[in-house]
Amino acid sequence: MAENAVVQGGRLNVDVERALRDALRSLRFGSVTLVIQDGKVMQIEKHEKFRLNKGEHYDGSGI
Repeated sequence: MAENAVVQGGRLNVDVERALRDALRSLRFGSVTLVIQDGKVMQIEKHEKFRLNKGEHYDGSGI
């Protein structure tokens, strides 16, 4: 992010807004977190979950 986005009393920086939209669009299961410090977006974290099919069993062999 070139410039941090001001959250209080203003709009998000265009680059931050684009990164946030991209993170949300590419996520099926999980969460997106904005880390804000002094009213500015410092980072965007994307935590994605992968669901396993109920009928399949994974024993961990090969790990």
